[in-house]
Amino acid sequence: MGNLIEMRNIVKVFPPSVVALDDVTVDFEEGEIHAIVGENGAGKSTLMKILYGLESATSGEIYHKGRRLNIRSTKEAIASGIGMVHQEIMLVPEYTVWQNVVLGMEPVNWFGRIDEKRARQQVQERIDEYHFNLDPDALVSDISVAARQKVEILKLLYRNVLTLILDEPTSVLTPQEIPRLFDELRRLRDSGHTILFISHHLDEVLELSDRITVLRRGKKIGTVQADQTSKEELAQMMVGREVLFTSLKQPCKPGRTVFELTDLSYTDPEGRKRLDGVNIHVRAHETVGIAGVEGNGQLELVNAIMGLLPIQEGRLVVDGQDLTHADILTRRGKISFVSQDRGRMSASLPASIKENVLMTHHRQGRFTKLMGLVLNNREAAAFAEEVREQFAVHMDGADAPFSSLSGGNQQKVILGRELLLNTPFVLLDQPTRGLDVGSIEYVHRQILAMREAGRAVLLISADLGELFRITDRILVLSRGRIVADLVTDETDINEVGYLMLEGKRNETEAA
Repeated sequence: MGNLIEMRNIVKVFPPSVVALDDVTVDFEEGEIHAIVGENGAGKSTLMKILYGLESATSGEIYHKGRRLNIRSTKEAIASGIGMVHQEIMLVPEYTVWQNVVLGMEPVNWFGRIDEKRARQQVQERIDEYHFNLDPDALVSDISVAARQKVEILKLLYRNVLTLILDEPTSVLTPQEIPRLFDELRRLRDSGHTILFISHHLDEVLELSDRITVLRRGKKIGTVQADQTSKEELAQMMVGREVLFTSLKQPCKPGRTVFELTDLSYTDPEGRKRLDGVNIHVRAHETVGIAGVEGNGQLELVNAIMGLLPIQEGRLVVDGQDLTHADILTRRGKISFVSQDRGRMSASLPASIKENVLMTHHRQGRFTKLMGLVLNNREAAAFAEEVREQFAVHMDGADAPFSSLSGGNQQKVILGRELLLNTPFVLLDQPTRGLDVGSIEYVHRQILAMREAGRAVLLISADLGELFRITDRILVLSRGRIVADLVTDETDINEVGYLMLEGKRNETEAA
């Protein structure tokens, strides 16, 4: 193997003076799997976006097989054999697999019309070549998230891309789906493809990668062989301190019921039953997790609790108060809430960091003057600084726009704001998605501190490892129903993963 791509002395400065990448030099070898890791705001995504033509470097050079490249667009990147699969899957749900794969590069016949037979055959040949186990005629809306991810990869292979960039490829997969994806990525590597991927899951990085490059605050810390390092050493390189990976949970005796959801059902406008008789209770001093394959009712559950969807059937009681038909403002007096969709649900991107920090806190007397008519800017700035320090937010200043923060740092601001509210119940929907290992450890400590203080926490997470580290019970949500209520210390990841996929216990194992 030799160097396929060299990125030399890459600098990226976002106006007015945010240095995202500071003289980064890294090389990628032909036929290797190379991971890019680092804490939030370290520059991982920016580096890969520059390689893919989504961002332009302030200075620096890119070489491909010794030839200098000037990549100014994604089209030019693909023409050079470089493609990227984003964390958010971008397919047309109403199209079939083969239609999505050939979209924009459809073969045509003599009359200039799409040659559907040839297009489908070409896609089938790629499916067979790479053992992707896909039905080319299936509608994308009808296939699993894991299958959609394969379609995204297949789109690039169809375009003869030899260097694949994957952004958090396992973030939406179940434990059973991840090994299959890894097998397929190894086959691609062995056939001569180069795989570059961004990930926060260090166990997966060590299992899959050949080499690993670590970035910290825009600088390259080093590139190491995966078989010559450890999770602890990588974490130390990423955050500059020791990070603990063992369970932080201590025994804690649950108290009174704080959150009670009874017989919740919801049918969407198309007549599909999204939630069916859901019963959940969470007690003081207790953290309850919800596991489930994405799209099995999690979003509807969260929206019903927060008042964004009507509770058609059922009852919601929080801290003794019936909130079944309460407005959102009344609910927020009892519920701290972190949404998985921070851009649409939890923040105003054009507003300042300070203004975003004050959301949900603005009614407190500390932040107003003149009988609540005027904002107390000094106290607001002090609170923003408090969130910055407690949650290690990398930002220029409280008056900078929220959109200037990296995705991980945006999440830290929202977490800090919500966890510092004094509410009896906390609803967390994918709270650590996109956070680095150091930030995740800190957030987990905060959640457990709230549990210790007597708050009730309901945590929805696609990361089963996270659920097992900090929850007392795990509820499995499948097809809109709670199919299992398990004591965390009395089950394992395999059982939960099976229930997520099958919606019932494995009778053979149970016997």
